[in-house]
Amino acid sequence: MNIGIVCYPTFGGSGVVATELGKGLAMKGHNIHFITYKEPARLLDTFYENIFYHEVRLNDYPLFDYAPYETALASKLVDVAINAKLDIFHVHYAIPHASAAYMARQILLQKGMNVPVITTLHGTDITLVGRDATYEPVVTYSINQSCGVTAVSESLRQDTFSHFDIKNEIEVIPNFIDFSRFKKTNKEHFKKAIAPNGEKIIVHTSNFRKVKRVEDVIHVFCKVSKQIPAKLLMIGDGPERQYAETLARNLCTVMDVRFLGKQEAVEELLAIADVFLLPSESESFGLAALEAMACEVPVVSSNAGGIPEVNIDGETGFLLNVGDIQGMADKTLSILQDESMLLQFKKNALAQAQKFDISVILPQYEKFYQRIKDGGNCK
Repeated sequence: MNIGIVCYPTFGGSGVVATELGKGLAMKGHNIHFITYKEPARLLDTFYENIFYHEVRLNDYPLFDYAPYETALASKLVDVAINAKLDIFHVHYAIPHASAAYMARQILLQKGMNVPVITTLHGTDITLVGRDATYEPVVTYSINQSCGVTAVSESLRQDTFSHFDIKNEIEVIPNFIDFSRFKKTNKEHFKKAIAPNGEKIIVHTSNFRKVKRVEDVIHVFCKVSKQIPAKLLMIGDGPERQYAETLARNLCTVMDVRFLGKQEAVEELLAIADVFLLPSESESFGLAALEAMACEVPVVSSNAGGIPEVNIDGETGFLLNVGDIQGMADKTLSILQDESMLLQFKKNALAQAQKFDISVILPQYEKFYQRIKDGGNCK
């Protein structure tokens, strides 16, 4: 099948999932065409003979204060669909990809080409940005006009129906993990460099936005480190980083907290972790938690959004209310101070993560593609 994938080419969850999905589909023989304004970060590591990248170019016209990306994207989708003979568009993140794909589909229908559009909802396109009155009518219309719609969790599916007037069906196909990359490996030499005296290692990774509540990570860690020797690795970057660094300097021992910025080889850092913290105010799925669990790391998290569909309370870690810093600290300590619990939770985390193996999820997408493709004309 010739599949056009539209996504944001960044380190964010939707872009990562879209890119890894495309790579997985390519491994199964499909021709994958990524269409976006920059080559996705996860494509830069290697060459694939049946993966193609098409750049959406924006020309600088004095007339525009802001370049019309949606129009340029729709035009590029038409061009790629015609020349690559696409069978389907799969757009990730509703804004503005679903509406651009809808426009491209209408143009192609006038040219005698029927290219169905599948929209995958990832989270903030629904729970935050999409609810803005500026975008809501277009988001609603684009979802309803998609030939197929998927959401990455049951929580996100319910949120979409609750906040938008959606007439379309929404199928849940969860995010996934590639165990060829995310797995426990022996990095003892690395661990000793970070924790030379056998300190426990706690890890957090995110885009450091307010919704991730990175300040809670610092507060939780400082409470933990007052009870047992521990180190905190903060992976990622974003607008809350400076505040988090200042908070860490004021509350903790400076050398116990390391801000590592964006990291390509996150799995190498997860391989040395003892507990993963995810106190987010909102998470449609919790991909960062799943990556940690695949590396046999228990998770202490909030119970927001789709996280409970990934992290099982009392088995793979603990779930607490958003903002319950003391509770998160207590549960983290209970894991780290009980070696038998830690080992059991590590084992349970891996078993739970295996349910989301890409080899399990990929066929669900292929089946969905085929069903939509064979369904004839859609709206």
